[in-house]
Amino acid sequence: TFNGRSSVTVVPGALVLSDPVDLAVGPLTDVAISIYVPKNTGAPTVHRHAIRTTYVTQGNHVAATAMPADASTFVSYFWLSSLDVTASPETYTIATLGDSITDGYATTVDANRAWPSLLAERLRRDERTQHVGVVNQGISGNQVLRNGAGVSMLARFDRDILSRPGVRWLVLLGGINDINFRGRFGTPPLTPEELIGGYEQIIERCRAHGIRVIGATLTPQEGQTTATAEGEATRQAVNAWIRTSGRFDAVVDFDAALRDPARPARLKAEFDPGDYIHPNDRGNEAMAAAFDLGWFAR
Repeated sequence: TFNGRSSVTVVPGALVLSDPVDLAVGPLTDVAISIYVPKNTGAPTVHRHAIRTTYVTQGNHVAATAMPADASTFVSYFWLSSLDVTASPETYTIATLGDSITDGYATTVDANRAWPSLLAERLRRDERTQHVGVVNQGISGNQVLRNGAGVSMLARFDRDILSRPGVRWLVLLGGINDINFRGRFGTPPLTPEELIGGYEQIIERCRAHGIRVIGATLTPQEGQTTATAEGEATRQAVNAWIRTSGRFDAVVDFDAALRDPARPARLKAEFDPGDYIHPNDRGNEAMAAAFDLGWFAR
């Protein structure tokens, strides 16, 4: 319900929070949420690459335990932004801010193999970190500095990080789209200093709210269609800054975890789904394994 009512109107650009639901949800539990839309709304808010099956059918099926056999399926979320849960006082959240590599693009649908989900599994298995949850705030195609696939990471920081309950750590993995999209269509190439300037703004905003920041190195991409030698030089310069600047509370070296030792600008073959840029399930496992869980221990 919404303020006690069974229906609600969401005006364009607005966010609506439902009333609490008395439902026990265990760690790492999948939850199905049904929405009935009584008339044509126009284009909905959408998380296009949610990597989870959504069923769409005619009629009101919000109380159904299974969808009709003729339901259409998508791998996107429509209208739904997030599910908040009440937890014990010692529990806190790690938020992961990124693009398709955080979103889980190229991982197996419905299998929870994106690296934030795999990190959540690792945290749950370790008795030191069972009080820590992970929120995936990756958007495929997203950039740090400019709008495109959604507003930029700088522009959505308040909405997607500060509005989430209990965030104490942020993992920042962003910039590969900035590198690849700039320098095309007559725009000047991105410089390392521009991207680092975006990182600095996110770091400072985290500091102001008591959030610790983990810098994640940008992953290899040689072979994919928009990769250039100039872009690779920028990626290497930014990664060197992430590793050595001392601006982050911790650094997770995804580049080192994924690169081919014989060809460091390229993903290891066993981590490449065929597009040279998005790590597959095994690659995401390597990314999740690169975290030192001692950072989050009690």
